[in-house]
Amino acid sequence: MLFQRPINIALSALALSFSFASSAQAADYPSRPITLVVPFAAGGPTDVVARSLGAELGKILKQPIVVENRTGAGGTVAANYVANAAPDGYTYFIHHNGMATATALYPALKYDPLKSFEYVGEVIDVPMTLLARKDFPANNMAEFITYAKANADKINLANAGPGAVSQLCGSLLQQALGVKFTTIPYQGTGPAMSALLGGQVDVLCDQTTQTIPHIQAGNVKFYGVTTLNRISKLPDAPTLNEQGLKDFEVKVWHGIYAPKGTPAADIAIFNKALKAALKSPDFTAKMADLGAEIVSEDRQTPESLKKWVQSEINKWTPILKAEGINVN
Repeated sequence: MLFQRPINIALSALALSFSFASSAQAADYPSRPITLVVPFAAGGPTDVVARSLGAELGKILKQPIVVENRTGAGGTVAANYVANAAPDGYTYFIHHNGMATATALYPALKYDPLKSFEYVGEVIDVPMTLLARKDFPANNMAEFITYAKANADKINLANAGPGAVSQLCGSLLQQALGVKFTTIPYQGTGPAMSALLGGQVDVLCDQTTQTIPHIQAGNVKFYGVTTLNRISKLPDAPTLNEQGLKDFEVKVWHGIYAPKGTPAADIAIFNKALKAALKSPDFTAKMADLGAEIVSEDRQTPESLKKWVQSEINKWTPILKAEGINVN
């Protein structure tokens, strides 16, 4: 009992020192460059978003944002790397829909999308578009639906490979129409688009970042966008939802994550910087040029992103499992 009071005083002093240290760390954060991991190759759509966003974040946080491309296995190589990175506030991760589809596509996944990361917030949505080769028989969506149901066995549907959003869009399209096309996977959206332009395939569902120039040039037949509402970049283009495919929605969305255990104070600082970056005129102009749309402020939060990922897992897992699609 004689030593209890000194011990308690010592423990209180130790706790107070830790509190001051934590406060000092938060006040000094960030004090060195931050790495933003991209799961796809340099020059691709996600990489373009990451580098544009990183430039704005660097200005706001007053530290360089170093973009690091770690490719492979539909983004799971990078995700696994980040899940096992030091949770010190200096590693972040940008990923698209693959964050939600990985559990269905990769049964032997070594991380849990919902448990292995701290969530930061959503960034942008990129609408998808439904296209066909220029000489495809159907001239509009009504004709496409009629033709597809009568000639499904004759239609080749291209995509950018298992797990790509173009593949998800194609799967949902077939489910909505109650048909089964011949699916032809390519290694990326570039080869898939080249095949469509060359007439080797009939149909492709791809994002506006790739398709708007071809739509505007009249190189393809264009049936509509896959968002629930019309988009500013193609204001006269109807949605598939308003043309008979009720509630049809597929879009490329991007979110920011950090390793599990990253200090909440650091996440809060990074999230505040993210919200500021998403208001930057330079960033919004660059995204508009790509046909991308900045998400609303209520979606730029950790809670909203986590809720969205869970809803996307619930949406796509049964569709992918029903088609027997996995890559393990």
